[in-house]
Amino acid sequence: MANKRYFVELAYLGTKFSGWQKQPNAKSIQEVIEKGLFKILRTDIEVVGCGRTDTGVHAKQYFLHFDFEEEIPKNFVSRLNKILPPDIAFKQIVEVESTVHARFEATHRAYEYHIGFYKNPFTTNTVYHLPFGHQLDREKIQEAASLLLTYEEFFPFCKSNSDAKTMKCDLMRAEWIFDAEKEEIVFHISANRFLRGMVRLIVGMCLNVGLGKISLEEVESAMDNQSRLSKSLSVPPHGLFLTDIRYPFEIK
Repeated sequence: MANKRYFVELAYLGTKFSGWQKQPNAKSIQEVIEKGLFKILRTDIEVVGCGRTDTGVHAKQYFLHFDFEEEIPKNFVSRLNKILPPDIAFKQIVEVESTVHARFEATHRAYEYHIGFYKNPFTTNTVYHLPFGHQLDREKIQEAASLLLTYEEFFPFCKSNSDAKTMKCDLMRAEWIFDAEKEEIVFHISANRFLRGMVRLIVGMCLNVGLGKISLEEVESAMDNQSRLSKSLSVPPHGLFLTDIRYPFEIK
């Protein structure tokens, strides 16, 4: 019997996990999901995710696919959600063509990075507390973000141990939104793909520009020459959310 391919939409809070991908000596989201699937489907299932989020990073929207010979049991999503920890929630599952791939066919990915100026015990794991955030030059961090939209390659914002074959990314949005009521700022960025550690390094660069630690001219020079910045900052993972994944087909 030929395998059927299933697409799953889910969300997760990454605080207690060592990222998406399975690892030998640490708990990952992929591992927990595969164990949950085994309990219901009674066979080993390998899931393929739309991307590899790092330790502590969250996903408001995430997609995975897996293959299974039979029809999915009734009430599958609700049954699996009872098995999975509260940090992971399945939203829907649909059968798709056997060639559809959760990672390689995604054409759009969007992230948010949340920064709060005041300590808040209710957002400890989801918002980066920056006590001197009021010192940021908001105009400059917006300029730093906008500057990136004029480039196609992003070597200065790729972790040094990356195995990426190309530094090219089609950036569609890079913008800071200021929420005066919450005393919070949120960075929004979207592209067809991202390099390893790219979003956290970009946020760190914007903060360094906004605090006068590096200049916009230095950023421009690094991008023109595709070289490392003199001062590089990768912000903590817990403020980062994967928020929107899109495909060239409708998932419903």
